Order: sequence, then C-alpha cells, then structure tokens
Amino acid sequence: MILPFHILAGVLALVFGYVALYATKGARLHRRSGMLFVYAMVTLSLSGALMDAWKTWSITVNVVAGLMTFYFVTTGLLTVRHRAQESLWIDRFAVLFVLTVSVLAFIGGFAVMRRGRPETAPSFIFGLVGMLAAAGDIRMMRAGGIQRAFDSARGGPRRIARHLWRMCFAMWVAAASFFWGPPRRVPEVIRIPALQAVAVLLPIAVMVYWLWRLRAGHTVGGIAGVSTPETTSFATRASQ
Repeated sequence: MILPFHILAGVLALVFGYVALYATKGARLHRRSGMLFVYAMVTLSLSGALMDAWKTWSITVNVVAGLMTFYFVTTGLLTVRHRAQESLWIDRFAVLFVLTVSVLAFIGGFAVMRRGRPETAPSFIFGLVGMLAAAGDIRMMRAGGIQRAFDSARGGPRRIARHLWRMCFAMWVAAASFFWGPPRRVPEVIRIPALQAVAVLLPIAVMVYWLWRLRAGHTVGGIAGVSTPETTSFATRASQ
C-alpha cells in the first residue's frame, strides 16, 4: 500500500530537486521547487525506511539512509526558516536523532562487514556524515541556536552553507538510490551509464561549487545572503 506513494514521491523529489539546483538561488522558482522537494523527500525517506524495516525487521542500510535523509532535508529547511529562540528543543531533538541513527549505521555496518556484504561502505559513510552533522549542530547550539549563530552579516554565508550541503546531500541520496540502484528502476531510454553518473554526481558538484564560492568570499549573482531574522529565503540578490 505504501509502495505507490514511495515511487511517486521519488519521481517528484528528483524533478523538483533538479529544478531547485538550476533555479536562481532565492528566487521564487527556487523557493517553491525547494519546498516541494522537501515534501517529496520527507515522504520518500520515511516511507522507504518504514517499508524496509517492516520487511526485514532489522536496521538495514536502507532504513539508515531513509532516516538520515529525513534528518538532512528537515534540518536543511529549518536552517533558512525564522524560528523563535524557544524552539531550541527542535535542535536538541535533531542532534539526539542523528546521533542515534549514526550509531545504528555503525552497528549495522560492522554486522554486514562480518558477513562480507557490500552494504558495509554505505553504512559507514552514513554514520560518519551523521556524526559530522551532529558536531555542526552542537556547535550551533553552543552559539545560542540558529537565530543567534547565523543572524548577522558574518553568519549569513554560514547559514547558506549549512542549508546548501544538507539539501544537496539529501538530493544525492535520492539520485544515487534511483540511478545506481536496481537497474529495473531506471527506464531503458535513459539507462545510459554516463548519463546516470552525471545525474548522481550533479548535486555533489553543485554543492562543492557554491561552498567554494561562499568560502572564497565572492559575491555572486544568483545567490543571496541572509541579512535579517525575518529573511526566510536567501534575502537579497548579491551583486557580481
């Protein structure tokens, strides 16, 4: 019963995700496609985790991937949403959630490693990325939460970077699951290895490019800075 919704959510997540990658950052198309991407990804990740857990009655790499993707896409969205300082409990829960899933990823990774299964590497990758994300969350909370940590001229680029890498990582998981998963998932007309590789690696390439521009301190047309607490999307378009 869940499978049709899972498949539909996966198709929509890829469509809206690629649109958001190409759209001008902070523009209406980027905001709308990004929100639709979030809705689709939440449905995709949770339904996938639920189906695999129900089928195997164990914490598999698919369960870990679904829960971890849910965490990344929701915290990526919350990064650019204005929230009251009293909502710090959300960040605490997010840290506890991602740490738990990361520990489960390592436990599952060691279990499949003893059996010589190919899921070993993905399990450890999710565990490591989850731990890195948790460390970033803890630093952010020690600075007083998202609003205090990022609502400044200096904090704007860091807010964008946090939003960017979390969303792109979630997009990469969706693309890799589809294009590098079972061959029957991909329609024969686009079952071209080079095309599939480009589709999977594109979110990572876009992430690296924009993170480099932000770290280099460039002001770039098409990306905007978060200048005030009321700015929920990338506020003002930067100049060349």
